[in-house]
Amino acid sequence: MALFRIVRGAPLSAGEAWRRLTDWPAHAALVPLTRATAVSEGPVRVGSRFTMRTGIGPAGFDDPMEVVRCEPPEPGGGAGGAPGAGVCRLEKRGRVITGWAEIEVRETAPGAVRVTWTEEASVRGLPRVCDALVARAGRWLFGRALRGLLADH
Repeated sequence: MALFRIVRGAPLSAGEAWRRLTDWPAHAALVPLTRATAVSEGPVRVGSRFTMRTGIGPAGFDDPMEVVRCEPPEPGGGAGGAPGAGVCRLEKRGRVITGWAEIEVRETAPGAVRVTWTEEASVRGLPRVCDALVARAGRWLFGRALRGLLADH
């Protein structure tokens, strides 16, 4: 499995960063040839599901995911007055891509956050010798998506 981590800062509140990062259709809009389908209704919570469909027409694959941990950032701080981190963990349960992704949102100062995206992914049919290439591609692709999601609108 390919493991990679991306860390980005943004001039956003923890709540706004969380809202943007758990907006699955917004993710799809930033990833080429991808769209979100079968998105669970309502706010993101444990058990929420969605599928990212990548491809053109019938040539493509589905990447179904389920939220298995959902702890939004605590407004006003966590234990001891320190800002609480929000964590969303996804399990990837597709036939092509398996693994997990974890998104952490931590307030670093009023109106500023640090986002950490950690992912471990395996692409069916690719040998382990390709893990470094998969990790590099993941860092590029999801780094680009994070930049777009956290950008000033």
